[in-house]
Amino acid sequence: MLEKLAEKLKLLPANPGVYFHRDKDGNIIYVGKAANLRARVKSYFNKDARKDVKTRALVEDIVDVDWMETETELDALFLESEMIKRYKPKYNILLRDDKNVMYLKINFKDEIPMVEWTREPQDDGAEYLGPYYSGGVVKNAMRVLRRGFPYFAKRQPSRLMKQMGLEPVIENDVDAKEYKSNLRKLLRILRGERARMLPVLEKEMNKAARDLDFEKAEKLKRQVFALKALRGQIVFADKEWADLSSDESLRDLADILGLPGAGDLKRIEGFDISHQSGKNVVASQVVFKNGVASRMDYRKYKMRQEKNDDTANMQEAVVRRMRHLEEWGRPDLILVDGGKGQVEAVADVLCPRGLKYIGIAERQEEIIIEREKSGVKVDRVSVERLGGKMYENDRFITILLPENSPVVKLLQRVRDEAHRFAVNYHTLLKRRNALKSVQKLPRSEK
Repeated sequence: MLEKLAEKLKLLPANPGVYFHRDKDGNIIYVGKAANLRARVKSYFNKDARKDVKTRALVEDIVDVDWMETETELDALFLESEMIKRYKPKYNILLRDDKNVMYLKINFKDEIPMVEWTREPQDDGAEYLGPYYSGGVVKNAMRVLRRGFPYFAKRQPSRLMKQMGLEPVIENDVDAKEYKSNLRKLLRILRGERARMLPVLEKEMNKAARDLDFEKAEKLKRQVFALKALRGQIVFADKEWADLSSDESLRDLADILGLPGAGDLKRIEGFDISHQSGKNVVASQVVFKNGVASRMDYRKYKMRQEKNDDTANMQEAVVRRMRHLEEWGRPDLILVDGGKGQVEAVADVLCPRGLKYIGIAERQEEIIIEREKSGVKVDRVSVERLGGKMYENDRFITILLPENSPVVKLLQRVRDEAHRFAVNYHTLLKRRNALKSVQKLPRSEK
């Protein structure tokens, strides 16, 4: 093993997180998650460990290792899947089994929401968590949490589950409201807010006891116990959500845009347009927090007018987004899918609000920046350091980076997610309108 790598492995923490194996050129060749980073990463270099041919090939290519700590193993699962999507490491493609990818789904639009598992999320307004490449850990956590946060997992209620306290008793609107409230607590826990919620629940429990509301106090006590049991079985550290300031793609993008650090790119929003010759025109808005997709913050827009004009449609989408600037949060950077036309279309909307924006043109994955209005001051030294080239004229700066650049992969991930979300919504509207057309036909023509 290289001496430098051996010294670095001594710094590995015994906490959950995600690790990155790199080759001699610095490329990320494998992303993995671990409940114990120290034990998992060192296991790759254990001579006595049995390894298959593909894993041996991976180990032979490893020259460097990086890692990010997370609060829980659940967080590590989510972060792992996001990083695999972003960097597309070659050994993950060789070793991964997509059959194990799982999402957790809760549809709060249902009168009585269910907790369900699915392999394919839909654009149906439900809350989705994941993807998880190893569903076993998540399901184990859900079994523990269900003791304090009872939920329905099947359409047919189970008397046994109710007797065990694993399904709620809903007899009126108050019970139904409380059930949905508990499900939202459950989502927050699974998103990594366990450490914040535990003292809040303990405070509520103590208050209910002082108020002699013993039934409420007992329910809260079960929730507190469930969280503490979760810590014993799943959680190995009490740290906040992963510090992604060391994320290579965020750090390099901040350098290029002349920003102090990755912390200035906490919220990136991506926009895309989808239509078919000006019909069923929609726009998507996706949100990445600390470089990770935050699906609960996604938004979609149906255009007011049907027009085959991507620049006008992009402008409308951004204008409508700005109406909720404080309500939804201010983005640190907006990425529009398109070239100079799309970037120019949003300039007058975003510039007065002091928001930074760039475009990405698909042809060569060029980064398009408007010189005067975008609020971005490109750092040429950083562009050249990352192997990129800059082309300038009076109005625009165009940056072309190597296709394996972490910055390119991050922007591609945001752009591709915005495209996927827009196409899904467009397809949904197209099907609905086709169905309406069929229903209006005389019976003889159907």
